[in-house]
Amino acid sequence: MRDPRMSSALPTAETGDLASSLARTAQAIESLLDALLSAAPRESEIARPEPLLSAMRHGALGGGKRLRPFLTVETARLLRGDAGQALRAGAAVELVHCYSLVHDDLPAMDDDDTRRGRPTVHKAYDEATAILAGDSLLTLAFDVMADEATHPSGEVRAALVLALARASGLGGMAGGQMLDLAAEGRFDGGQPRSLSEAEIRRLQAMKTGALLAASVEIGALIAGAAPEARTALIRYGRALGAAFQVADDILDIEATPEALGKATAKDQDKGKATLVSVLGLDAAKRERDRLSADAIAVLAGFGPEADTLRAAARFAAERTN
Repeated sequence: MRDPRMSSALPTAETGDLASSLARTAQAIESLLDALLSAAPRESEIARPEPLLSAMRHGALGGGKRLRPFLTVETARLLRGDAGQALRAGAAVELVHCYSLVHDDLPAMDDDDTRRGRPTVHKAYDEATAILAGDSLLTLAFDVMADEATHPSGEVRAALVLALARASGLGGMAGGQMLDLAAEGRFDGGQPRSLSEAEIRRLQAMKTGALLAASVEIGALIAGAAPEARTALIRYGRALGAAFQVADDILDIEATPEALGKATAKDQDKGKATLVSVLGLDAAKRERDRLSADAIAVLAGFGPEADTLRAAARFAAERTN
């Protein structure tokens, strides 16, 4: 099996062909994750227990759009960054995303039975194994990001780790999940709490948008982006992340479980606060499209080389699963 520390050549994305670009990156990420989750212990590891490794592979392999690593890879490509470094950084981002899904599906969180058309990790194994699998996917993400194979500069690796940590922790994804649980009424006597539009936007920017925006920022860091370019790309990532979440809320109402590969109508059933519940379905669709257009507008200074990122912003709003 190929050493996952090795740099990987990645084909250049073809403008206007987002589906094939996504598929190529997804295949490359799948191969790299497969290697990172191999049975052989790495340097300084003692052993890789098979049941835990199997659960981690169940949670990380064999599905998903791989949008987050795609954004990392495409941002680095736009700025002429190293393809192999971007791929490894994208794999680290995807490992964080996969950990979050494993934990979100747990009975104590969203209590889902299916993910990507398959049993969730706690259903395929058990709750304790699912918790450990999520923990291990998260720590592996930082293992990959801190490895010198991801970037030769220790300063850059520190910046990559910091960006990923800030997006996934207390002030980002995990904090957003806590706000979501509180709004559902998990605490304070079990009564759901109505959130204002501003509170919903903040919750969603943390729970979903932070990691999507970091995916773009990490690609910019890999490529050594100038401060102005990095700032613009972070704005792009935040707008795309917001559009993605509104689209997700709309799909929870309009899509079928077969199309999504998971249960639908969960938000309504749990009384979750979403922009759909506050704005209404038609206005939420307009807001989704506005956010997508805002993301595209931010890229005005990047020329046609950014067309794939523009297409990704449209995809975030127009996707059907």
